[in-house]
Amino acid sequence: MNLLDEAWIPIKRKDGTQDWITPYQLTEPDIVALDSRRPDFNGALIQFLIGLIQTTTPMDSHTTWQEWYERPPSEQTLGEWFKPIHKAFTFDGDGARFMQDFTLRTEGAAAKEFNGIGTLLIESPGENTLAKNADFFIKRNFIQALCPHCTATAIFTIQINAPAGGRGILTSIRGGGPLTTLIYKNTNRSIWHMIWMNVRERTQFLSLSGNASKSDLNFIFPWLDDISKIQVSGGKTTPMQTHPAHVFWGMPRRIRIDFENCSEGKCYICAKFSNKLVSRFITKPKGFDYNGAWIHPLSPYYGKTGEELLPFHPQPDGIGYKHWLGWILGISSTNQKIQPASIVTHVLNSQRIENGQFGLWAFGYDMDNMKARCWYESTLPLYGLTERNEEGRQLVQKEVSKFLEAADYTLSLLRTAVRSAYFSQKDDVKGDWGFVNTIFWERTESDFYKLINDLIEYARDENESSLRPMREQWYRNLLKAAKNIFNNDVVGAAQIERENPKRIATAYNKLFKDLEGKKLKSILKLDLPLVKAKAK
Repeated sequence: MNLLDEAWIPIKRKDGTQDWITPYQLTEPDIVALDSRRPDFNGALIQFLIGLIQTTTPMDSHTTWQEWYERPPSEQTLGEWFKPIHKAFTFDGDGARFMQDFTLRTEGAAAKEFNGIGTLLIESPGENTLAKNADFFIKRNFIQALCPHCTATAIFTIQINAPAGGRGILTSIRGGGPLTTLIYKNTNRSIWHMIWMNVRERTQFLSLSGNASKSDLNFIFPWLDDISKIQVSGGKTTPMQTHPAHVFWGMPRRIRIDFENCSEGKCYICAKFSNKLVSRFITKPKGFDYNGAWIHPLSPYYGKTGEELLPFHPQPDGIGYKHWLGWILGISSTNQKIQPASIVTHVLNSQRIENGQFGLWAFGYDMDNMKARCWYESTLPLYGLTERNEEGRQLVQKEVSKFLEAADYTLSLLRTAVRSAYFSQKDDVKGDWGFVNTIFWERTESDFYKLINDLIEYARDENESSLRPMREQWYRNLLKAAKNIFNNDVVGAAQIERENPKRIATAYNKLFKDLEGKKLKSILKLDLPLVKAKAK
């Protein structure tokens, strides 16, 4: 089975029907979305397709990009692109296999060397969990057999998200459970337009990270040869040891699927009948140990100013508007730097499409070492930001940074007030106050996006109208949210027998004294004469 020739990718057509296609069919106009039953599979598949196109396309100019956006390449053209790499996508057989270790073999392996196929899934309980009989919510052996199509998706998903797994069990190029951010247009005509929006000109891509002179296929697709051809025993793999496209095809896990002992039946994920259900695989430690300044084009990065940046990973508080600025326009301050995914910056700078509403699709696993706590997925609106010039985007960036700083400060005061309403300063109380954060960010989200839309529209016109009304509106929104959350959602919602009226009144009065004080107004520049801005 070759993944370029096989119809293995689940998709949804415009009429709502599900179908399975080969990569050659990507440009069919009625394909509107990926349609796996698992969201992490959909996240992996879109990265597979973007990586496939970015690796193979000869497109190297904005004009050519526009031409193939308006008139997508034919199946024959895609066939010409994929032909040189065809052998890298063989999934079974005796030789090199897609995303599987070149040197491992299942023939003759002892039974104890095999792992159940369900353990390829990131949320599957690990060895420590099984030893402690702690698999309460996700049970062992829940997934017992997969069709080859779902197996291929599962192995790609684990390789690009690989979490820590103990000694010699290594993480992906972006670490365990990385965040991925993609630009999409609300009126995408097909899945092709979604993919093509996140592909950049060849020369620019090759200059991002890696060594373009490493042109042999095994430097792109590491399963085509022994690991030692890139990474010496006990060593590390840095970008300069591989081709730039390797960033899409990293292989930290040494895995080999057992295709010799298959059965018939329904796949435990897609429910399709297969006469070649896979039930087990072997794995060995010490795969590719990625180190150095890897820059994945689909991930934002963060760190302290002047230090090496690290890829973002979803956290327990999820994805929300507090991430809008960093993941879309970036943040650069004395102590902190957040760099959007390079494809996001590229799309904004190139102004590829002049009209239309765009958004940011963000997704990924929240991992606690090898434990998957949650899969997060959300979209953040860009409104008309793609139509603004650099000066306009800088204005938006500057103002949004004030809004977010003011929100952070308000939230810190609210948390302190809630704690003070429940406990005295003498009480040594420890606990998770994250529920207050969650309520606050959710309660203020719609107000934030309304202001952002207004702000982006303001950045369109060259006028001298004041930004002050927007700042004042956000100030009022924050005060209202803090008051309602304190009174109605947290303290006021508690059991009356557990309340201390005097302590609550004191906490409430201090909260609003602080909120109406100088600092919050200073953050929003409401205490200073406005310096008028001029932007497109």
